[in-house]
Amino acid sequence: MSGFAPELPIVVLDALMPTSQRLVLNRRGSSVWDVAGDRGRYAVKLGYPIEATPEWPGQPWTALAPAREGAILHRLGVDDFAYGEWERGTWNIQPWREGPDLYRLWEPCRTEGSTVEPHTGVALGCVEALAELHAAGWAHGDVQPAHFIVGPERTHLIDLALARGGQVPEGFDFPFRGCLVHYEAPEISRSVLATGEAEPTQAADVYALGASLLISATGWRAVDYPDDAPRPVQRQAIADGRRRPVTAPGELGGVIEAMLSFTPEDRPTIYEVGKALSCG
Repeated sequence: MSGFAPELPIVVLDALMPTSQRLVLNRRGSSVWDVAGDRGRYAVKLGYPIEATPEWPGQPWTALAPAREGAILHRLGVDDFAYGEWERGTWNIQPWREGPDLYRLWEPCRTEGSTVEPHTGVALGCVEALAELHAAGWAHGDVQPAHFIVGPERTHLIDLALARGGQVPEGFDFPFRGCLVHYEAPEISRSVLATGEAEPTQAADVYALGASLLISATGWRAVDYPDDAPRPVQRQAIADGRRRPVTAPGELGGVIEAMLSFTPEDRPTIYEVGKALSCG
């Protein structure tokens, strides 16, 4: 948890006139609120810089992430959102997505001794959400289980702040320096190790979704490295291809195996993944 306790900016309060507000997440550089009012229910994101500590370098880009995501939502034609600046960084407002994330939904599959198997239909819903973004010409860049919200009617792919595929305002843009390492494709880790930056791609998204499905279904990361290893050591293990065997059951396991191919060209597209799961 961050030591900074955020409050909703006046501009956001004026826009939503909330009857209730709940702090959902407060971490280094960002916070997320569940806000309800006469207009409906919204997710509000606040971004602010990460101050340097003895353990972590400072990160100014986190202050820009909500506005960058807002600009991408605009590019994608999403309705009912807004974004702007506040005294410590930027903010955005977007519709609240109700439902468990992928990892939480598949928790019964990971319980010791459980006979519950991951439902292919849930995996297909995640594929369809990512395919929609790819069809619009974008790569997400930060695919992970927590970013798939499995709703009653459809699965939503959230947190687009790191996405690439079109122009965003220069004042809100920043380089891509990798994502949550558990889901980084080898070429992304290799580039970050070599240059400090990388370029998100749709093929890397496919790898990340495969890793997300695997850890959600089995509890195992795709690549074997110590939990407490420094980030460069973890990335080197990914770049070296130290991948665990895929243990997900049935048709899903075979699809994940292909998605986790070391070379981007050997991975199926997200549309081919969808076709394979649909046929299965």
